[in-house]
Amino acid sequence: MVFYFKARPEAGDYTVFMGLDKHENEELIKYGFIEDIWFHVDKMSSAHVYLRLHKGQTIDDISEGVLEDCAQLVKANSIQGNKVNNVDVVYTPWSNLKKTASMDVGQVGFHNPKMVRTVRVEKRINEIVNRLNKTKVERTPDFKAEREAVNAAERAERKQQLREKKRREELDRMEKERQAELRSYKGLMVSENMTSNKQIASASKSLQELEDDFINLPTWIKRASSVSYVFEAREKVGGFVGSKITCLCT
Repeated sequence: MVFYFKARPEAGDYTVFMGLDKHENEELIKYGFIEDIWFHVDKMSSAHVYLRLHKGQTIDDISEGVLEDCAQLVKANSIQGNKVNNVDVVYTPWSNLKKTASMDVGQVGFHNPKMVRTVRVEKRINEIVNRLNKTKVERTPDFKAEREAVNAAERAERKQQLREKKRREELDRMEKERQAELRSYKGLMVSENMTSNKQIASASKSLQELEDDFINLPTWIKRASSVSYVFEAREKVGGFVGSKITCLCT
């Protein structure tokens, strides 16, 4: 059996809970959530109190009011700690709890002691404890089923995120290809790289024009003895596309 409480409402919708005994504590240790923060009276026997944070929150997001609620509740549920003042309450993320085969039932250690924080509780504040007890609800949850349901939801979310990532990468790839093609097209359309039909027409000479060019040569050139003039048409400005023209001038 697990006891559930509601933290002060002005701080937000936070659930605080603890097991009935050390055997329930074992289940909570085994099937805790990543959002759970564990509380215990330092160096004394006490209940294991948990605060369930909202998804995405960390231990740094705990407000002073919610922290005080948890500290007062765990002190009130410690036989020794409830009787004395100035007790220390330690708290740490559930993921930092360490359980080995050699430990007794309900006993835990820490993977990283540096992740354990301490808050001093000077005395019991009945107003806080009474308010929390008014919200107390008893339940018998299936810890394993709850944990498996959360794991399945997290796996589905990771798969969806992976699909979204691949989709974005494919869209980025397609956009880069489109931009590259656009740049290439713009390069071809630059005016200095283009040749108009008029330019092509003006750059080509007909056979008659080539012959006229020869006729218009100076007389001394045309009279040169045994000189062969060969007009070779080539694909260039002023060229003529056709066969060779050979003129033997004497």
